[in-house]
Amino acid sequence: METVLITGASSGIGLELAKIYGREGYNLILAARRKERLELLKREILDNISSSLEITIIEKDLGKAGASLELFRQIKDEGLKVDILINNAGTGIYGKFSEFSNEDMERNRKMTALNIDAVVELTKLYLDEFLKRKEGAILNVASVAAFLPGPMMANYYAGKAYVLSFTEAVREEVRGTGIRIGTLCPGPTATEFEKSSNADMGGLFSSLKVMTAGKVAEIAYRDFRKGKNIIVPGFLNKLAVFMVRFLPRRLMTVISGKIQRKKVRLP
Repeated sequence: METVLITGASSGIGLELAKIYGREGYNLILAARRKERLELLKREILDNISSSLEITIIEKDLGKAGASLELFRQIKDEGLKVDILINNAGTGIYGKFSEFSNEDMERNRKMTALNIDAVVELTKLYLDEFLKRKEGAILNVASVAAFLPGPMMANYYAGKAYVLSFTEAVREEVRGTGIRIGTLCPGPTATEFEKSSNADMGGLFSSLKVMTAGKVAEIAYRDFRKGKNIIVPGFLNKLAVFMVRFLPRRLMTVISGKIQRKKVRLP
C-alpha cells in the first residue's frame, strides 16, 4: 500500500485530497500547523472511509526556517516511506506592495518561505529518495495566478509562477527516470485562503466562478494519475490560461490589476 504526504492538509484542497487518497486506499501522512484540525480529519477518514488505513499527523509550520528538513527527518525517524509528495501548503497577502508596513513585509517573508522555499526543499529531499528507488511522484500546487502578474497580490502571483516554472524544469530533468511530477494550477477556489490572505477584498473571487475544493481535488487526483503535467481544473480557468498566451503582457497586467481592485475600489 502506497503512502502519500500532503502538506497544508488541515483545510481546503489539501484536506479534500486527503479524503480522496484515503478513499482510494492510500496510507496518509498529513502535515499542517493546526494539529486539532488534523486530528478531526484523521478521525473522519478512519470512521467514514476505512479504519484500516495508517494515518500519521504531524504538526509543522513549514513557513519557519528548517521546518522542511525537520518534517523529512521526523517521517524517516518514524520508519515511514513516502511514495507521493503533494506540496499543497500555501498562503497569500492582499494589498499594494508599495504600501506594505514592516509587519506586512514580515508576513511577506513568511509567505515566500512557505510558498516557495518549502516546495523547493521538500521536492529536493524526496526527489533524491525517489531517484534512488526509481519510482515516486510529486505534485506541486501553484495557481492560475502563475500565468500572469497580479497587482495587489504581486508576490503571491510571482511565487506561483516560480513554482510552475521550477516544477516544469525539474520534470524535464528527470524525464525517463520513472518519477512522475506535475503542477496543479487551480483558479479561485472556495477555501479559507481568500479570507486568511484578504484576497476576498479584491474582485477576483467575485468576478470569476469559484470552484469547490472537493471538485478541484477530484480533478487533481484523476489527472495526476493519468500523468498530466499541468492540471488546470475547470473550463473557464483553462480558457483564461489559454487567452493569456495571445494577449500582450502589459495588457494582461492592467486587466489583472483592474479585477483585483474592483471590489474594494482601490485607486
